[in-house]
Amino acid sequence: MKITIDDIRSWNPCYDPIKHLPEGWSGTVIDILKHDAIPPEDKLWVVCREDLIDAKTLRLFAVWCARQVQHLMTDERSIAVLDVAERYANGQATEKELAAARDAAWAAARDAARDAARDAAWAAAWAADWDADWDDAREAARAAAWDAAWAAARDAARDAARAAAWAARNAQIAKLIEMVEGKL
Repeated sequence: MKITIDDIRSWNPCYDPIKHLPEGWSGTVIDILKHDAIPPEDKLWVVCREDLIDAKTLRLFAVWCARQVQHLMTDERSIAVLDVAERYANGQATEKELAAARDAAWAAARDAARDAARDAAWAAAWAADWDADWDDAREAARAAAWDAAWAAARDAARDAARAAAWAARNAQIAKLIEMVEGKL
């Protein structure tokens, strides 16, 4: 299927696509994914829609993306939903099984959020109690050191996250090209 600038505009991007493509451009999903001038996140935004790529491929791509961070998943319900979604895409699981797995994964997410909130509250209470025991001068020095350490850690984490995100998006694009070309 050919995609045009007008098609992309009809999807309401946050900017005019002629920022990256010439007026009158048209091409395929593969053309967009391989286009050097389009940022990776925009490539994925344009092509990851069922009117361009079939639902099975999109679901398998989503599962592949999630599996790239599966090592960070600590709750088996989160991993199980990936297995069920993959089986569903391949016609080996029912909608009822998919819905049950999705509900379990949402429950895992709620449990993780609740646990994180509780841990943060305990940490804040402990820090407040700890802070109350220090005199003003010592507190100021500690706060300044803490702020500097957090700023350095934040900057390093931000830079690492940007590099990892760039690499991940490029890996996602390469995988999607492989999956779509395999369908052609």
